[in-house]
Amino acid sequence: MTSTALGADRPADTRRPARAGLPLGRASGLGLGVAMLWFSLLVLIPLAAVVVTASQGGWGGFWQTVTNEQTSAAIQLTVGTAFLVTLVNVVMGTLIAWVLVRDRFFGKRLLEILIDIPFALPTIVAGLVLLSLYGPTSPLGIDIANTRGAVFLAFLFVTLPFVVRTVQPVLAELDPEVEQAAASLGASRLTTFRRIILPSLTPAIAAGAALSFARGVSEYGSLVLLSGNLPMRTEVTSVRILSSIENDNPDSAAAVAVVLLAISFAVIVVLDLIQRKVVRRG
Repeated sequence: MTSTALGADRPADTRRPARAGLPLGRASGLGLGVAMLWFSLLVLIPLAAVVVTASQGGWGGFWQTVTNEQTSAAIQLTVGTAFLVTLVNVVMGTLIAWVLVRDRFFGKRLLEILIDIPFALPTIVAGLVLLSLYGPTSPLGIDIANTRGAVFLAFLFVTLPFVVRTVQPVLAELDPEVEQAAASLGASRLTTFRRIILPSLTPAIAAGAALSFARGVSEYGSLVLLSGNLPMRTEVTSVRILSSIENDNPDSAAAVAVVLLAISFAVIVVLDLIQRKVVRRG
């Protein structure tokens, strides 16, 4: 019997550790080094600089900044609204992706294009559009300018595509025959969705939710015209950071940025744990 045949008869799990333990070649090592250098220049070093700037005033100055009544209200509004918008996007984004993949209807291609508009549209233009539709001169008779509803609407507008575009390709790759087999064995539609479809979609949903939340907490342009930026009412953290910079107070701006960074990182970790648990159960 040849060595190739012996290798083929050997269980897969006994061969994988050997491949995983192989050292990087020159080309792979060079590629990894270039990638890490590029990542460091674009992400790690700027983030480290923000953290260092935030710590220049000491822990006392940092805590005083983030617990300031106006700053605290801006953080609560931003994070709370981004969380609610993410929940809506998880449900509606998955539903829209399902319709686009599984159904055929007139205007489907147009809908595919319209979903990507928040990606392509400059955020300040999006804010102008929202103000025209939902401001004092609204042709729809809906005026939510200078309210928290304006913040929610602006977040919802700019974050809609994230869940749709992360779930859609995964859903398109699912084999319908697996669902048909489950149905032939007596599984209900709910059981099929919970045990077969959902575990496959969960990583994509979690990734889209993380992107949606991160985009929400960092949004500025689409809401600056509609929300009115009223302190203690509609002022979000991005506006608060800009105000600190304009007042020549970079330490305060960096402190708020660090808080948002920590919250976003925690949300990403939680979503990753949830999707791993759901996939494991599935």
